[in-house]
Amino acid sequence: MSATAASPAWRKFICRACGLLYDEAEGDVDGGLAPGTRFDDIPDDWSCPLCGVGKADFEPYEAPQAGRKSTVATRPGIGNRRSDDGIVIVGAGCAGWTLARVLREFDAETPIVMVSACNGDVYDKPLLSVALHKGLALSDLVRESGSTAAARLGVRLIAHTHAVSISAGASTLRTTRGTLKYRQLVLAHGAAPRTAPQLPEGLCWRINDLQAYMAFRKRLGEHAAVPTRQRVLIVGAGLVGCELANDLALAGYPVTLLDVSPLPLAGVLPLQASQDLLAAWRGLPLDFIGNARIAEIADAGPGAPRRISLEDGRMFEAEQVLAATGLHTPSRLARSAGLDWNDGIAVDAVGLRTNVANIHALGDCISIDGNAHRFIEPIHRQARLIAAHLTGNATEPYRHARPVVRIKTGSRGFTI
Repeated sequence: MSATAASPAWRKFICRACGLLYDEAEGDVDGGLAPGTRFDDIPDDWSCPLCGVGKADFEPYEAPQAGRKSTVATRPGIGNRRSDDGIVIVGAGCAGWTLARVLREFDAETPIVMVSACNGDVYDKPLLSVALHKGLALSDLVRESGSTAAARLGVRLIAHTHAVSISAGASTLRTTRGTLKYRQLVLAHGAAPRTAPQLPEGLCWRINDLQAYMAFRKRLGEHAAVPTRQRVLIVGAGLVGCELANDLALAGYPVTLLDVSPLPLAGVLPLQASQDLLAAWRGLPLDFIGNARIAEIADAGPGAPRRISLEDGRMFEAEQVLAATGLHTPSRLARSAGLDWNDGIAVDAVGLRTNVANIHALGDCISIDGNAHRFIEPIHRQARLIAAHLTGNATEPYRHARPVVRIKTGSRGFTI
């Protein structure tokens, strides 16, 4: 099927929640949509292949053009003033870029500065869990470079820069490249992988962003000429651990998956579903071992595999060890500003405000009533509410609810 002069050009639609692109020309074969399926012909009960939201959460997508700025009219009193310190966003992940994009929908001129510890490239984080068995090259994972996104949105991106502390009284952010004055500050720096003494950082991969994933993939490719693929041992059989284990095994890597619980995804799935997942893994080079507690990981020297010891005396060897033992929110920035803390930056459930009037937060770094919900789906709603507030626009209050979660274990997927 192909577009002709008599038929409209193929269109693309983007998931507002996770950024997945649906290309009508390519369809969604895994989801039962043949190439050439028009978006209008997709059944209403179809869901995003990555994050599980519905068809209604997709919107038309236009390819970015470097240097193009928003054409939204500037609201009186908000726009281009040299005395305006503008909005500073800490973090260039999904939350930071989503907020910048929505801010530009409301206001084309207010200065926006984004501080990022990495290069700020825009990518679809859920793809990291399925990239290997889908045959995606590392270059395929970057949807837009940070510099291109910044130019398109009229954002000043300060990349490879760490936020050090906040002076809430002076409305200043201290960074490793100097101090920034802000009118409004938004923290979108996400969460960080948990650490443990028995899982030393020098011996374990922790994958929570594109840069870490790329480094891991490159290390896997170091011995590509060797017929036997590198063995990978993953500690932690939660969402991330199971998805990465499944992807690696489907790509042919021998995987050992360890967890303190007797079954994978024990805290997420009912008993029968966990057993169904184990059954689906039969035939793959994937061994799940439950009731396993790490005692020590030892480095046997250059070129030698890591040695992993359990508390019960069992031993394993693997060329690569990956820790997927959960996330925590770094507290240093929040505490330097005197922000309320409750297992994350405490924000109110309606307006996502911190206890400091001109500081907001969204995404993985926040908690509401002491609960952190680290999913992609709520980020768009959070960004729209904060952007509306910062630009003086009305919007509906935030409704805090656990989203539908799609578990991307391709051998046996789940939606919960």
